[in-house]
Amino acid sequence: MAHDPVVENPWEWLNAFTDARIGLGRAGVSLPTSKLLAFQLAHAQAQDAVHCPLDVEALSSELTQALDLSEAPLRLHSHAQDRATYLQRPDYGRRLNDETREHLQKAAASQQRYDLAIVVVDGLSALAVQQNSAPFLGTLYQMLSSDAADWQLAPLTLVEQGRVAIGDEIGALLNADAVLVMIGERPGLSSPDSLGLYMTWAPEPGLKDDRRNCISNVRPAGLQVEEAARRFFLLLKEARQLKLSGVKLKDRSEDDVLEGDSASGSTRNFLVAD
Repeated sequence: MAHDPVVENPWEWLNAFTDARIGLGRAGVSLPTSKLLAFQLAHAQAQDAVHCPLDVEALSSELTQALDLSEAPLRLHSHAQDRATYLQRPDYGRRLNDETREHLQKAAASQQRYDLAIVVVDGLSALAVQQNSAPFLGTLYQMLSSDAADWQLAPLTLVEQGRVAIGDEIGALLNADAVLVMIGERPGLSSPDSLGLYMTWAPEPGLKDDRRNCISNVRPAGLQVEEAARRFFLLLKEARQLKLSGVKLKDRSEDDVLEGDSASGSTRNFLVAD
């Protein structure tokens, strides 16, 4: 009888519950070939996610059609002119270049006030933005249009070579009360397609991260777009009511009760920190 050189790990069954690399087994003093090749593939996918460019034309067309926009999204660019500069100078990714800043200022010349500006940014994974933006925004737009309150949305913007903080400048230029930055997150070895959502109330250049709320890991194998949109919408409504965001606004969207006990007339706020 032939001897199987691969020694199975008794914890391998846990792989059914997580993407983490556990219970891989061994072949001699090394990993089984299949597990080693899977690791190398995941590493290559993570590298591709960082370096592959966003297909702005295709995404702009997809969003225009999916959201039934009257005009295509505004195309903007950060101060980082290429990917190498973007990766070496994170500060450049937080600012618009002069040309697109002037373009955005002209688009906002009417000084109209908006409730929300949505900024789609390539970030560190264009793949995440390419795959998840339209499904998420389609769900969110339905929630906004179905809500009893009237939501005025600023023109949708697409940003190349951008970081999270670039949304603060864009939101301020568009005269928006709140900004949502949808950005490709730094890829892990099991999640090259993870989309992050960052909301800031009263955006302006120079804000710190404690002014933002984050919902991460939006992707088919992570947080589903329907649930992500629901959580964001609850945060957005509370942010508008309380005029704040960040560490003072807590995401309690998984609580069983989001409102006070109507029978007792109490109005305890479950989204705001004590």
